[in-house]
Amino acid sequence: MTTHTKFFPSIRRRLSAGFTLIELMVVLVIIGVLAALVVPNVLDRADDARATAAKTDVNNLMQALKLYRLDNQRYPAAEQGLQSLVAKPTTGPIPSNWKSYVDKLPNDPWGRPYQYLNPGIKGEIDVMSFGADGQPGGEGKNADIGSWD
Repeated sequence: MTTHTKFFPSIRRRLSAGFTLIELMVVLVIIGVLAALVVPNVLDRADDARATAAKTDVNNLMQALKLYRLDNQRYPAAEQGLQSLVAKPTTGPIPSNWKSYVDKLPNDPWGRPYQYLNPGIKGEIDVMSFGADGQPGGEGKNADIGSWD
């Protein structure tokens, strides 16, 4: 026995005893309160990130469609769709000066294909994602994200 533990036996007992149940409960409550404050903010950020990624994809697809129009004097027909940016259409009207405009078509951040309308509802053509719910319309994270934004 060392001299300081000989004179202070309660310190030695306290060091070997560990944490009390009350101390552990206080720490768990503090962690729970912090998680309740942080988790909602992190979840909202994921929805914001998906919406931003969808807007970026829509803008990139619109740029590719504009290049297609410059080369071929028209946008792809609705039946040809966005696939005409990757592979030369085999149904009419066949583009006269087709090039590859994108390497592959992305899916929206929710795993569904982007929608293409020609003629568009909000513009000459529309490219859009239906958002988190995959249905037209909606608000918040379920809102449509399109070329008109």
